[in-house]
Amino acid sequence: PSPGARAPSHPRFLAGPQIVLSVYGPDFFGHDVVRGYGAVHVPFVPGRHKRTIAMFVPESTSRLQQLTSWFTGRRPEFTDPKVVAQGEGREVTRVRSQGFVTISFNVM
Repeated sequence: PSPGARAPSHPRFLAGPQIVLSVYGPDFFGHDVVRGYGAVHVPFVPGRHKRTIAMFVPESTSRLQQLTSWFTGRRPEFTDPKVVAQGEGREVTRVRSQGFVTISFNVM
């Protein structure tokens, strides 16, 4: 490498693999709605791992949108799982904490 050359600093290359969760469940009217999103990095160390993932859901930005989504049964949700994994642009999205999910997995 030439002097002053740097490695790519794009977060996708530095972060490593992730597990992205999208949890759905029925609402009061029986519609399948999002219950939470979350992501966790997969460690590079082999073995059994246990991780607790903080879950969140996007929220409507106005009272009118909240009322409309309640009547129609359509809540705000992400269409692209990359939004959850990267977090890029999510700082302008209003979200609400929705609990935790604990997972255990094996890395080989």
